[in-house]
Parts: sequence; structure tokens; C-alpha cells
Amino acid sequence: MNDVRDRLERHQIPIYFLAIALGFAVALTVPGTGRLEVLINPALALMLFVTFLQVPLVKLRAALANRRFLGALLVANFLVVPLLVAAMLPLLPADPLVRIAVLFVLLCPCIDYVVTFSHLGKADSALLLAATPVLLLVQMLLLPLYFGVLMGETSASLVQAGPFLHAFVWLIAVPLLLAAGLQAAASRSPRVARLAGLGGVMPVPATAGVLFVVIAAVTPQLGPASNAAVSVVPFYIAFAIIAPQLGLAVARIFKLAVPAKRAVAFASGTRNSLVILPLALSIPGALPIVPAVIVTQTLVELIAMLAYIPLIRRVATR
Repeated sequence: MNDVRDRLERHQIPIYFLAIALGFAVALTVPGTGRLEVLINPALALMLFVTFLQVPLVKLRAALANRRFLGALLVANFLVVPLLVAAMLPLLPADPLVRIAVLFVLLCPCIDYVVTFSHLGKADSALLLAATPVLLLVQMLLLPLYFGVLMGETSASLVQAGPFLHAFVWLIAVPLLLAAGLQAAASRSPRVARLAGLGGVMPVPATAGVLFVVIAAVTPQLGPASNAAVSVVPFYIAFAIIAPQLGLAVARIFKLAVPAKRAVAFASGTRNSLVILPLALSIPGALPIVPAVIVTQTLVELIAMLAYIPLIRRVATR
């Protein structure tokens, strides 16, 4: 089982691109794929459950114990990166849906495949893995604050409390609690531990499934969303270039060891696009612009990851 999981993780980038290509191919050749929209939330819920199952929620205390690393991680992701996003905001297209979608994705650090990519880049992936519950909790707490500061009254009209809370409870909190419960039970029961171990092979296929469903469902509705998606690509490229360097600078200020510096750099450049997607879809009139803009960031990021793995390893040597 571990061998299967390792192979899937090593090849996850081509798997994701294949899922995206299949989604486009099906949408362009099979009529009515827009009806797959009803599968987006169930697919996201499954993906988030198996993702959270891999997050060491029971090791939260260990993450909090390494204060220097955690401090660098929090400063980079929740102070420095938001300042970068705030500087980019006036340059973004004026469409509020485009802006809120960009904020959703760029303000939230990744909690899943960043661990695998950081491991491939010779970073301290164990430290980063232990800190992922903190990253998730802090981004959920700060996201409404960021929206209020950066978009003012516009955010209040777009991010309504009812749909946002409904999406958070059923697509974030419930899968998280179920995963935490299964982890706790696995520590006491070998049978449950084997069941939880089966979940170890699921994150990559589940993520690929989400990408396929979202692309197949949204493509027939693209229309105006295609222009919106293309318009944000330069900003995503700029973010992918600048954010890891800012993270590395923060890590150097905190005088971290080289592998920990690389971990902060990876965490600063990698975003939580698919985990945050269900919350973004709670915005009134989100389809098709919001998912198109968010998934575009995923495409740019996956390409950037191919460069991050050798470059961060080479740059962060001291």
C-alpha cells in the first residue's frame, strides 16, 4: 500500500494534468457535461476527507513546539504574502468576482500536496506536515478579516455568512472532524488503523477526480469566464516567482536550518486552491467565473512546482 501511495505522489503532477485534459476532452465531445456540477461538492468533500486524513491532527502539539519554524511559517504566509497580494489587488481586473476568487486562492497556504513537493525539493517536509493543521486553522480564521480589509463592503455582498458557513461546516469542518475521529480511533485499533491506511492512497486520485469534475462541469459555461481566467495568469505567474523568495527571506531572518528554510519557501508559494474551492463556490453567482479563476491558479502552480523542486533546493543552501 505504501508503494502505491509513493508512486502516486511521485507522479501526481502528470496525473493532475491528465485529469484536466480528460475533463476538457469530455466537455468538448460529450453534450450536457454541465450537469456534472451537482458532483462538485461531493467530490470536494471526499477529497478533503482523505486529505485531512493524511494531516497529522494528533501531532498539533509537536508543530506548536517548534516556535521558530512556526513563527517563520505564520509571518511568511499571513503577513508577508497578504501584503504582496494587497499590492497586486489594484492591478487586477475590476470585476469583483475575479478579485474575490484571486483573494480566496492566494491568501490561503496549501495543506496537502505541498508536503510531497517540499519532500522532493529536499525541504523539511516532516516539520511542514506537522504544521498543516495550524495553517488550515489560521487561514479559516483570517480569511473574513482579509476580505473586509482588502475589499471592504464589496466582500460583505459577495461572501454572505449563511452560504459561507454552510459550505465551511459540510465541506471543511465535517470532513475534518471525521478524519480526526478516524485518526484517533486508528491509534487504538489495528483494524481501524488498516482502514485509515487505505485512505493513504486516495488523496491523489480524489484530487484528480475533483479536477476532472470541475473542468468538465465548468467548460460548457466558460464564455466570459475564459477572458477572466486568462486575465489573471500574469498575476499568478508573478506570485509564483515572488512568494517563495519572500518566504525564503523570512526564513533567513528567523535563522532556520536549510531544510526548514526550503519548507517555508515551498509553503509561501503553494496555495490551497482546491481546499478553498467549496467556500468560494458559496459566493452568489460564482459559476463559472470563480471556479475558472481558481482552477487557473492550480494550472499555473503545477507548472511552477516543476521549477520549484530543483530551484528552491539549489537557492536555499545556506
